[in-house]
Amino acid sequence: MPFYQNINAHTVNGKRTIERLLKLRIKLDNEIPQKHLEKNLLIASWNIREFDSPAYGDRLEEAFYYIAEIVSKFDIIAIQEVRQDLKALKKLMRILGSYWEYIITDVTEGRQGNKERLAFVFDTRKVKFGGLAGEVMLPPFKAKDPDTGQTIYQPVKQLARTPYLCGFKAGWADFMLSTVHILYGTSAANDPRRVKEIKDIANALARKAADKFEWSDNLVLLGDFNIYSPEDETYSAILQAGFEIPPQLQSLPSNALQNKFYDQIAFKVKPGRFEATNNAGIFNFYEVVFTEQDEELYIPAMGDRYYTTSRGNERQNKTLYYKTYWRTYQMSDHLPMWVEVKIDHTDDYLRSKLIPPQTGDEVTDAPSV
Repeated sequence: MPFYQNINAHTVNGKRTIERLLKLRIKLDNEIPQKHLEKNLLIASWNIREFDSPAYGDRLEEAFYYIAEIVSKFDIIAIQEVRQDLKALKKLMRILGSYWEYIITDVTEGRQGNKERLAFVFDTRKVKFGGLAGEVMLPPFKAKDPDTGQTIYQPVKQLARTPYLCGFKAGWADFMLSTVHILYGTSAANDPRRVKEIKDIANALARKAADKFEWSDNLVLLGDFNIYSPEDETYSAILQAGFEIPPQLQSLPSNALQNKFYDQIAFKVKPGRFEATNNAGIFNFYEVVFTEQDEELYIPAMGDRYYTTSRGNERQNKTLYYKTYWRTYQMSDHLPMWVEVKIDHTDDYLRSKLIPPQTGDEVTDAPSV
């Protein structure tokens, strides 16, 4: 469990933090499968909004404890929107404790990169870094020179935020995770640039997964795709590349307002060796922390902006400021998405050894020497 010794139960904020943590732990235990050292692997993806940015005031101490408690329930979690300044990530790691480690990208340059990093945070008691790490670049376009007929390679436009690919091991399984934060663009379901980014990265990774020399046969593509709906072209682009999305996740919106399907976890894996179970879902932490009913408790923390941003229907706009903006910069405007994977295939392996050998392959027990 995370380290909570610095919470002061004799203060109003400390007492509230402890009470909310107890409720959060009950909800997590009821909804997330228990971690088992050898049997299962719990993978999650979470866009933690501008982790960390003072856009709506600094994150409260209690928010870090809630985030740590949620992260600790998984074995490995891909986090998007880690900022250039790593103070928030390092603070999270201190609360999680020494068993936990992270691997991050450099900052993607340019305005569209938004000074963001991508990160994998993992429990080293279960998950080991496998040695593979790289930021994914789209391959050049292969064409013929019209004058000479020779093959030429033309560079292509890269994604606004470079995807991250790492290899890990857990129990019997080795696997690659590639996390993305796809360009949002315009507020349209099928923004052409967003569609192109998803198609490009899904197809590039599908080809990589099929390469016999690749580090692992198992590839999981996960992150913030900014997908509006499963009926959109943005969603079908993942499936058309040969990835499979667990059925349990296909009808679950992942943003805080629960009306968009921004986040996805998709598999392209070797059959029988890295199987998603029937357990997968979205965890809505707003049902127990920073709830709608908690608005008045946080007025002191929200400060003057809680009052000065109100126009027209003052009560409605104050609530909008708390619900849609301020609290999403404390926790996030995304909910963590997770899936359980079976990694213990011992029984299948032992049964396979009982299959009679093919003719000519018979072996006999030899006396020990």
